[in-house]
Amino acid sequence: MKILLVGSGGREHALGLGLHADPECTELHVAPGNPGIAQFATCHPLVISDNQAILDLAQKLDVELVVIGPEVPLVNGAADLLRAAGISVFGPSKAAAQLEGSKNFAKEVMADAGVPTAHSFTCTTQAEIEKALDTFGAPYVVKDDGLAAGKGVVVTRDRQEALDHALSCKRVVIEEFLDGPEVSLFGISDGKTVIPMQPAQDFKRALNGDQGPNTGGMGAYSPLPWAPSDIIEDTYIKVLAPMIAEMAARGTPFVGLLYAGLALTDHGTRVIEFNARFGDPETQVLIPLLKTPLAQLLYKAATRNLEGVTLQWSDESAVTVVLASDGYPASPAVGGVIGEFPTIEKVSIFHAGTTDSEKGLVSSGGRVLTVTGTGSDLTEARDRAYRAISHISLDGSFYRTDIALNASVAEKGN
Repeated sequence: MKILLVGSGGREHALGLGLHADPECTELHVAPGNPGIAQFATCHPLVISDNQAILDLAQKLDVELVVIGPEVPLVNGAADLLRAAGISVFGPSKAAAQLEGSKNFAKEVMADAGVPTAHSFTCTTQAEIEKALDTFGAPYVVKDDGLAAGKGVVVTRDRQEALDHALSCKRVVIEEFLDGPEVSLFGISDGKTVIPMQPAQDFKRALNGDQGPNTGGMGAYSPLPWAPSDIIEDTYIKVLAPMIAEMAARGTPFVGLLYAGLALTDHGTRVIEFNARFGDPETQVLIPLLKTPLAQLLYKAATRNLEGVTLQWSDESAVTVVLASDGYPASPAVGGVIGEFPTIEKVSIFHAGTTDSEKGLVSSGGRVLTVTGTGSDLTEARDRAYRAISHISLDGSFYRTDIALNASVAEKGN
């Protein structure tokens, strides 16, 4: 099977390795890719917001499967154009991708599907915004209705900060604060069948102790030793299956990866948000643990053939830590030279924002690398990840030192 993977980040590096490892994958092409991906796949220059360019490349390469990594081409309708040309695609249609493209749309679908989520108001005027902020009180949860590269959400006790963010959005969703640990749980869907993956937890705040601004994610780990034993089944029954059924009933079946961001509250599981693609950096811990061949799995989803498929997982743990450039997320520095990578057993270093230059490998984005360690438990996995990341030099770069720390301590206590 010849495959085209669209994207250039750490998520795509992890997906690319998973696809490449499947014996069914005879050729892997990635557009635009990155220097890490180029070590095992053929990379092609491409502007991912150009749907026609994606189709032209897929046709030129005569691929049997296109896997779309980032949200922008999905919300832009790239999957529709490819399907209309008879090419199998793992990724939802433009209509189905609105679950990520519009928080208000996702709330409407959840209401119709009976999926538990936070109470909310969708606002377009300052009067509506102020009323909503006063209704829920602090901490304020303010979400840009549209795509914002993982940085459209502000959670704050500062009413002025909440108001300023809300006023900067064309349309904004303001909702009640959900108290409780957050979990990411993905479902792979062919439009009618949905198969849950194992849960992961990511860390959105830039600094230790969940301090600092929201980011696209500073690290993640899986599995979650502290999570309820029935979390996968419970999420399937209450969240994933009803959403897939509702989308199908609307005539917009969801084919691809449905990312459910969950809060485990005292009143049960509540949905914080949906994304229409693999999460980053959760993918960098899930793919290394997934034993089911990835190319065959995604092809079965793309061709509406998931019934009867079950996922096989390693019994190991994985922890990934993001190396971020100076100034991330507000104004990340780029062009810094990245030092040599260490070679440590059971460590994978995924390129997220890198490019080749005359000076060697340099940073080209806010999140530069994600370093994943695997091991028999979370302690072993995080020891490997942190040993590796501590040996990578990039002027001004930083990383959190507490990814999976509490979970690993709790695991040892049990």
